[in-house]
Amino acid sequence: MSHASYRPCVGIALFNPDGLVFIGRRRSKRAIDPAAQGYEWQMPQGGIDSGEMPRAAALRELREETGVSSVSFMAEAPHWLTYDLPADLTRRSWKGRYRGQKQKWFAFRFEGDEREINIDRPEHGLKPEFDAWRWERIERLPELIIPFKRQVYESVVESFGPLGAHEPLTG
Repeated sequence: MSHASYRPCVGIALFNPDGLVFIGRRRSKRAIDPAAQGYEWQMPQGGIDSGEMPRAAALRELREETGVSSVSFMAEAPHWLTYDLPADLTRRSWKGRYRGQKQKWFAFRFEGDEREINIDRPEHGLKPEFDAWRWERIERLPELIIPFKRQVYESVVESFGPLGAHEPLTG
């Protein structure tokens, strides 16, 4: 498996005006992956299409997974972050082509009304990623994420934590 590469991907920290971030509860993974039990919450993320720039991919993935498009750019994490999938998941995911994901993370401020958030009916008939969502303090995210992604989330908190709930983002 050492010859397998990392799937290029983006992750999105969507901050509300109170400095909390959007997290969704994964819809499909709970039933098929016992290791995910208790760690179903995550921020939006997804693959980068061929020829797509990472920031454009982040906006597309955010829209596809949450319905949200009323955002303003806040920050981009300085480095690509990687995580390896556990061996049993590597064989099932992406037909074994990737050992894990390399992610470029972006922070956006949510400028819309919460009625814009729609996790049940994604555009273009895509399957919903999440079955529930909420706003959460960014510092809490590493304890909510599945353990093999925890180091990535700790790096995201380090990069974007100062943007968070310590002070409201209004103004």
